[in-house]
Amino acid sequence: MITVRRMIGCVFAANIVFVNVVATTALATEKEFDDDNGNISQMVRGGTGLLQTPTARMAKEGSFYFSYNDIDQYRFWSASIQLFPWMESTVRYTDVRTRRYSPYESFSGDQTLKDKGIDVKFRLLKESYYLPDVSLGFTDIGGTGFFSSEFINFSKAIGPFDIHLGLGTGYLGAGGNITNPFCEVRDSFCERPGGFTGRGGKIDYNEFFKGPASIFGGIEYQTPLEGLTLKLEYDGNNYVNDRAGRLQQDSEWNVGAVYKYNNWDFNLSYQRGNTVGFGVSYNFNMHTVKQVKYDRPPRELRNAKPAESIDTINRERLYADLANEGSFLINATHTEGDEMIVYGSQLGYRDHDEATQRVGRILASELPDSIKTYKVVDTLANIPMLETKIDAEEFKIAANYQRLETDIQSTYVRQNPTQSTNDNYHPKDYSGPIFNMETFWIQTFGNPEDFYLYQGGVFVNSGYQFNPNFSVRGGLKVTLLENFDKFRFLTDSQQSQLPRVRTQIREYVTRSKVTMENAFVHWFDEIAEDTYAQVYGGYLETMFGGVGTEILYRPVDSSLSFGVDVNYVQQRDFDSETAFFDYKALTGHASVYWTPEFLPDMQLSISAGQFLAKDKGVNIDVAKRFDSGIVVGAYAAFTNVSAEEYGEGSFTKGFYISIPFDLFTFTPAKGRGKIPWIPIGRDGGQMLQRPVKLRNLTEVRSPFYD
Repeated sequence: MITVRRMIGCVFAANIVFVNVVATTALATEKEFDDDNGNISQMVRGGTGLLQTPTARMAKEGSFYFSYNDIDQYRFWSASIQLFPWMESTVRYTDVRTRRYSPYESFSGDQTLKDKGIDVKFRLLKESYYLPDVSLGFTDIGGTGFFSSEFINFSKAIGPFDIHLGLGTGYLGAGGNITNPFCEVRDSFCERPGGFTGRGGKIDYNEFFKGPASIFGGIEYQTPLEGLTLKLEYDGNNYVNDRAGRLQQDSEWNVGAVYKYNNWDFNLSYQRGNTVGFGVSYNFNMHTVKQVKYDRPPRELRNAKPAESIDTINRERLYADLANEGSFLINATHTEGDEMIVYGSQLGYRDHDEATQRVGRILASELPDSIKTYKVVDTLANIPMLETKIDAEEFKIAANYQRLETDIQSTYVRQNPTQSTNDNYHPKDYSGPIFNMETFWIQTFGNPEDFYLYQGGVFVNSGYQFNPNFSVRGGLKVTLLENFDKFRFLTDSQQSQLPRVRTQIREYVTRSKVTMENAFVHWFDEIAEDTYAQVYGGYLETMFGGVGTEILYRPVDSSLSFGVDVNYVQQRDFDSETAFFDYKALTGHASVYWTPEFLPDMQLSISAGQFLAKDKGVNIDVAKRFDSGIVVGAYAAFTNVSAEEYGEGSFTKGFYISIPFDLFTFTPAKGRGKIPWIPIGRDGGQMLQRPVKLRNLTEVRSPFYD
């Protein structure tokens, strides 16, 4: 417990800092207060901060930091993402060196205790000429509560100095160097429920801003040496009730240094007056990250020599140029009057405008001037999906920069394929074999057998397309690299009231190096304007087989689409590629997909219905797209299953990053890979992993991922 004199000293020092901030800022020259002036860095547990304490600072939108920090009793792995200018989110794994994962050697060997946590911070006020940055944050929400905290803090830059002052409760306020101001308002805020929660997963609102409180903060100094920042921090924690045990604290002051080199931050610190810490962080911006491309520039039209008539078009050259320069693979054409339609698939360019303009320039340089309208039709499974109608004359004027203000995008429009476009589509080949390969990487963190378990390999997919609507498909999972042989944990020791629809995953993923992932028949068609349907049946995923159907309403470039799927499934036997267990279930959902205008580059997906364990509820998925094409998302399922019935984790939730392939290739490419992170997988709130989803098939109509 601190003395009154010491507490008054802290408050007095804080007031001096505030006065100096106001006085100095009033005399400072006018400047722009941008996010991330090059000085911000990660705190030990992840997230923008000093050493043990956060600051009000935010990174530039799209910034991603991956960090490792080591400080005696703890090791921290963290990933921090600046999703919006006003919101920072951090996920973290903590290795507690002084504790065992469990007391049972047969279960977890000699592995040390691991814990996961999630932090979130919101900006309340952006720094201006006179006012500081102000942020509100929550640490370790929904976890076991190792570092559970709530805080509000202020940051103000003065020349090379960045000054921070905060008030925290929970872990950040454990030292109790001031009276909790909320305690003065209501007695229930004077005490904080103690201990660490066992199941995790739930947000303990009843703990927010309760218990002891502390002032914390410090100063960062950007030295004349480029890239080197020094830190001085006053810590509000006393480390008496730490998860690693009572830690000796000889001083409340911590000091450290951060050196920035390109995208790397290296830090060294001396904390609690007796402990040396060090760490490293790598960062990049998901808006601006890109790969250098070796690609020919769009075709120039100034010296173009188009054909004199339809009959003299060099079609062989046209089709080759569309494929080689525009990545557009032709499967049919139709000419009528002054209009020409080209049907095919875009294989290379994710950006629709770039793809359209490249194809448009090739058409403009080859087709005769008598053709006034180009229609570029994207097809899928021999069904027209999207029509881009180009005004040829206006397109040529804009492409040749013949006006002072040229808006080439105004020369074409995306629309639903017209009836005549559909009627005149006659591809040569309706049938043929299907073959492709995909890589996969399955990973899981924080396991009792080993912290990181992984499995990687390829999906070998094949099939046969009998007509535009009907096909037979199947896929083999071939494991090439893994350490899943360490994976011993079957299910938790509790008697589950739910069917084991997912928690027997070990038996499925380790039974063989080559397994049948799926094998099914598939029918797909447009059944009405803007409305698509599919029917499928067979072995649908790793754990379930059955029959199902889906209908999706998706207008072109609409911010809203709607879908319904219904499936009757039976659980596959993990000891056989073809056999089934007795468990059967009816599962399906009504879904809404929304990209709100007031939240640019965001997609909200809500699916309500019955899950695989026959629990009922809703799954909510929120995804954020960055300029590079990277998509970061999170989802959670809330059902009529209680937290006690669900087990550890309390409810189903997960995170993912979807990365376009062309960030790794030197030529334009479509397609993307998905990296999931599921903290804990249980049986409640689990959806069927359908082998084909209409949202993916119809993505070109209102693209979010591409």
